[in-house]
Amino acid sequence: MQKNENTTLYIKNMVCDRCIRVVKDELQNIGLKVSHVELGEVEINSDVNDPPEDLIRSTLIQNGFELIEDKKARLIETIKNIVIRLIQKDADYDPQKTNYSKYISDELHMDYNYLSGLFSSVANITIEQFIILQKIERAKEFLKYDENNLSEIAYKLGYSSVQHLSAQFKNVTGLTASQFKNMTANLRKPLDKVV
Repeated sequence: MQKNENTTLYIKNMVCDRCIRVVKDELQNIGLKVSHVELGEVEINSDVNDPPEDLIRSTLIQNGFELIEDKKARLIETIKNIVIRLIQKDADYDPQKTNYSKYISDELHMDYNYLSGLFSSVANITIEQFIILQKIERAKEFLKYDENNLSEIAYKLGYSSVQHLSAQFKNVTGLTASQFKNMTANLRKPLDKVV
């Protein structure tokens, strides 16, 4: 009798709870026994009758995801998912007290300088720049929903002042926060396209 073992699949472009649900459902639809799913990772119970890897890969691609096989690429995706999870959805996240480099290093149990160098060489952007881009996307969301003023948004995103947020917003988008808020076109980017 075959002993079931757990296998972890690393998946690119998983950036939200909906992504988690889609990946889980689609992998179960092709016959995989999914035991755990989180941003960027799916744990499956391996079985002799598992679908072939090319079916897994094509199922993911049809839904806008990719299987990551390279160890360095998996590490980069994990760093991105840590940042996205913190900025986009972690209820316990205190942006005023978060030291991103320490947090990322602690989460991965690796030296931040190594992670930073690897991230920059593979992603062609620094971790700090990626964090800024994610914060600006979150600011765009807050501005479009019009539930918070700029001062509240700056605080929620860990900016030292409204001026600091405004300067970064203008630098990244080319628009002031007010100009963005008054636009009818939605210039927000999907989180997996922020780089």
